[in-house]
Amino acid sequence: MWVDKKTSNKDFEEKIKERVAGKVDVQLGKKGVTEAFIREVKNRLEKQGVVKIRVLKSLRRTLGIEIGKLAEEIAEKTQSKVYEIRGFTFILIKEK
Repeated sequence: MWVDKKTSNKDFEEKIKERVAGKVDVQLGKKGVTEAFIREVKNRLEKQGVVKIRVLKSLRRTLGIEIGKLAEEIAEKTQSKVYEIRGFTFILIKEK
């Protein structure tokens, strides 16, 4: 599911493409969305502008929440945008 495909910078688009094809940056596990998790995502967004997050089975079983809603919640807390959702993995972007 493509959510937000608009970016204004070609170099930033290249970073996003690398992240889409690359490995996951952060895994969201059974502890859920904690302050430490939000801090880590914010730090990575500040440094790289793009973060790829995977939701692990342990959290999906305990919460039973829709991945899209979870992605929007994390994006709101980190002042970023959801770029893409694929299965149980999503990408957040924050343009500088």
